[in-house]
Amino acid sequence: MTSSPSASPLQHHNHNHLLNHNSSPSKSKLNSSVMNGQDSQNGQEERQNPKRMKFSDSNENLSHESPMETELNQKIENQIITANNHVNNQNQSSNGNSANMSSSNNTSSTHRSVEQDDHPEIDEALYSRQLYVLGHEAMRRMQASNILISGMGGLGVEIAKNVVLGGVKSVTIHDTQNVNYEDLSTQFFLHENDIGKNRAQATQSLLAELNTYVPVNVLEANPLTVENLKSFQVVVLTSSSTDEQLEFGKFCHENDIKFIVAETRGIFGQIFCDFGQKFEVVDVDGEQPLSAMISCITNDSQGIVTTLDEQRHGFEDGMYVTFSEVKGMAEVNEKEFQIKVYGPYTFGIGDTTSFSKYIRGGYVHQVKKPKPMNFKPIHEAIKAPETLISDFTKMEDSNTIHVAFHTTYLFLKKHSRLPRPWCQQDSDEFISLARELNDAEYKFELNDYVLRLFSSTLRGQISPMHAVIGGTAAQEIMKACSGKFTPIYQYFYFDCREILPEKPFESLNTSECLIEDNNEELRRYKAQVAVLGQKFQRKLGKSNYFIVGAGALGCEYLKNFAMMGMCTKAENGKLIVTDMDTIEKSNLNRQFLFRPHDVRQSKSTVASAAAQKMNPNINIEAQTNRVGPDTEHVYNDEFFERLDGVCNALDNIDARIYVDRRCVYYHKPLIESGTLGTKGNVQVVKPFLTESYSSTQDPPEKSIPICTLKNFPNAIEHTLQWARDTFEGVFTNPAAAALEYIRNPSSYIDRIMKLQGSQPLEELSHVYNAIVQDRPRNFEDCVKWARFHWQESYHNSIEQLLFNFPRDQLTSSGLPFWSGPKRCPHSLNFNTDNQTHAEYVYTAANLKAEMYGIAQVRNRNQVMEIAKKISVPEFKPKQGIKIHVNDSEAQNSMNSGSMDRDKLEDMINRLKAVTDLSQIKMNPIEFEKDDDTNLHMDFIVACSNLRAENYDITPADRHKSKLIAGRIIPAIATTTSLIVGLDCIELYKLIQGHDKIELFKSSFVNLALPFFGLSEPVAPKKSKYYENEFSLWDRFEVKGEMTLKEFIDYFKEKHSLEITMLSQGVVMLYSFFMDKKKLAERLNMSMSQVVETVSKKPIPDHVNALVLELCCNDTEGEDLEVPYVKYILPKRK
Repeated sequence: MTSSPSASPLQHHNHNHLLNHNSSPSKSKLNSSVMNGQDSQNGQEERQNPKRMKFSDSNENLSHESPMETELNQKIENQIITANNHVNNQNQSSNGNSANMSSSNNTSSTHRSVEQDDHPEIDEALYSRQLYVLGHEAMRRMQASNILISGMGGLGVEIAKNVVLGGVKSVTIHDTQNVNYEDLSTQFFLHENDIGKNRAQATQSLLAELNTYVPVNVLEANPLTVENLKSFQVVVLTSSSTDEQLEFGKFCHENDIKFIVAETRGIFGQIFCDFGQKFEVVDVDGEQPLSAMISCITNDSQGIVTTLDEQRHGFEDGMYVTFSEVKGMAEVNEKEFQIKVYGPYTFGIGDTTSFSKYIRGGYVHQVKKPKPMNFKPIHEAIKAPETLISDFTKMEDSNTIHVAFHTTYLFLKKHSRLPRPWCQQDSDEFISLARELNDAEYKFELNDYVLRLFSSTLRGQISPMHAVIGGTAAQEIMKACSGKFTPIYQYFYFDCREILPEKPFESLNTSECLIEDNNEELRRYKAQVAVLGQKFQRKLGKSNYFIVGAGALGCEYLKNFAMMGMCTKAENGKLIVTDMDTIEKSNLNRQFLFRPHDVRQSKSTVASAAAQKMNPNINIEAQTNRVGPDTEHVYNDEFFERLDGVCNALDNIDARIYVDRRCVYYHKPLIESGTLGTKGNVQVVKPFLTESYSSTQDPPEKSIPICTLKNFPNAIEHTLQWARDTFEGVFTNPAAAALEYIRNPSSYIDRIMKLQGSQPLEELSHVYNAIVQDRPRNFEDCVKWARFHWQESYHNSIEQLLFNFPRDQLTSSGLPFWSGPKRCPHSLNFNTDNQTHAEYVYTAANLKAEMYGIAQVRNRNQVMEIAKKISVPEFKPKQGIKIHVNDSEAQNSMNSGSMDRDKLEDMINRLKAVTDLSQIKMNPIEFEKDDDTNLHMDFIVACSNLRAENYDITPADRHKSKLIAGRIIPAIATTTSLIVGLDCIELYKLIQGHDKIELFKSSFVNLALPFFGLSEPVAPKKSKYYENEFSLWDRFEVKGEMTLKEFIDYFKEKHSLEITMLSQGVVMLYSFFMDKKKLAERLNMSMSQVVETVSKKPIPDHVNALVLELCCNDTEGEDLEVPYVKYILPKRK
């Protein structure tokens, strides 16, 4: 959305201690050749891409079919092909919205044999963000897995959507039911022209569009049998009876098929997982293994390891660690120890008395161990459910909800229907049946109120609940396939009863919550009305909302808004969505409203059009504006005042804070959320009831010291940051500075000469090098520059460093200089046969050529032939070169005023002598990580890994380098679906008009653990002046126009406040210590005149009020903290 660096709000609100670990203190061969009977151009391009990963033969066991699978493959294929032919016939006859959204991707041509190629490839351009969550190994395992999802209602399609996006081998969908109006409330791939069609067959083509690598097949529309299950690795039931769950669950458990039940009933949802006996979790939490630098190891019966105090080690009791590079006590190197933690910087490793004495250095690394899990089959687990708690305020209700789900099928079996919405008679019978079942099977203590809520809403369905349960269940499927992350053991229940009116049984009744199919206005919301009623449905339609961002979160918001019936034309509601970004290929993996043909188009435009197809009644306007100070003439008072609320779907903290402050100013509710891999958070902001997003902020991220980057790196993160700085310092900043100089040389010189210390010389040297010293005339010059730059970076500078600080250098205290975090480097010697050496020169030369508008040479051999002919002079270290050991030294030197003025004057004179300034072509190269053809990441990887070689740091592959240097936020569709589902649950509450803080929920989730933390939001901090209590939501409102004197007198007389200082933004309008003459002039000016005079800018026409800050004294002359002032300007002509 903005040009600010991407950041997750989890980096803004530090709840990682809740999200990491419960006891912590603190993805078939990719079928890209044939799609729908024709060659896939995209697939051909991907096969030719050398940067796609290929895996070895050692993993072929993952694709091995059991004899049972082989025996039944043909039978299953025949069933699928029969159904698919039916789908294709229906698709050809359809001419409505479904056909409009669908591509030519039909099932019979995408069906793929269950045979698994031994060399699966991963399209890193598509899956890049997800790969940073799951890793290549987990992704490859997913690509060997066939998934069956039975039930294509709203929940089933949500699960299937996320799994298809995730990139499994295949997804087969099944349903015996036909589309009806109730489905249109939540099933976003169904439309009115699908009424009467089989739900799975009507859904298939649109699901298949989501990921061309994943074939979506349809099983025959007959009831499931165990024969249908045998060729799948994971079976998911979303619309099944207790008897079916028991039958299929038992079969799956006995045949090592992972089994999941997911279901929603009104405001209640459940998940059950059985991954069999001896299921191995290869990575319980997905966190990077911890490591730390060692400062000491004792020789003792319990050897104590002390780490450097730069940061806490983060280890926990029982963890396993290994050591490396330890000097002296070499016995610990490469050996594994189980540890006992004694403090944030100490832990024990057992008896070290027989080990050699520790001398110095070394690193300790966490060893992550697989975790075995034994799952009970459902017929055992159902009797004594072990439950993952989603909300600790409701933990006692889990058993009641467990019984209620199974009572549903008893009621259905008895009456051949479900209980009517909000029908007391049906609820009474439901409760009676539940108690009979409980007495016979469970003996739980039941909550009749919960049972009545369950019975009253179970016929209904709401889209946000499907998003919550569907996102969570889809992640469980990925866990079942890959072994990555800890599964749910074994039941999970979730409810959102707070979305109902405060007194639901008084507010809602059967007639209010039943919709007939001939009600054209409301019938598509039939399932939602069954839960919340017709009046509330109209309130949703009348809403006016603003969604800021149309990326992953934005797409999920638009889906939910469309299904919920938000902002409809019939009710004169309106939804505005803005996003200035365009669609990139990497977006397609989780931003599910986009397709490959949408790449490079506007996100907001494409997403809005897709939402409109899901529900033609939604009144939506797409915009492409940035939301910020520069667009306040667009998003002005009139705009915000007509809104009912705002939903943030942003990717950086600065933009979040800006929108939050606008919502506080206009007293508008805000729903704020974000994701970071499997982690996510939701914050609801309601005026006067809760604090705002900006109320709490984490300290800034710890930066890497400059001297560590320049001279003393000890981690790959340091070399990658150095490589990014090198890129910008060589290809971006010099060109930008040179262009500024070329436009106006004298103005540029005047500006830099005002800088402090040695900064003028440093600034001018960039321009001098770009225009004079390093300016190439042809490509050969670019290669020569690149070769010399390599020599300076990896040989000369290291030799100079070792000259200043020899390997045996001691500090003033007698300790080795090269110890602790200071790794002693060694220089490199250039070799054209070394791939990394050659890659650096090749990429640097081509980027230099691009920077100067010189034709590039993309032939590595040709570039190396030029490089071989370049003679590089021998380097000899120089005396008197100052190398700073720490940042304070460097800063003092920069600001000390010592500067070679003769050198500066010589540079200025040489620049003035350049006669062809106007002919110089210069292009500042902005780093772009996601274009594999631009050589940016190629340069970064080579640059960083050469630096790592200098310092004996383990190098990083391209994938890891891109994550760190590109500052990528890992992301996956499952988390996004879940988080926006939780967002929209809070949205229901806002529209209900709830005013009790305990009815709202702030959410913190980590699907990897899994962990769900739902808690009451934080109330706004209260302050006082005199007896007047106020919070960030309060302010003085003063109607103008009045003079400055009148303004001061107004506060003294009306509020007993003596204004001592008055400011507007960064401009001081009044202070008690002002010059008397200046004060006398201002006192008689109108407030608007004072603002315009002092700021030297007119008040923009769109501004209807000024925000003024006050410093005040009370009647005793003591300072008081008071609210700000909204000074309302008179209407201007």
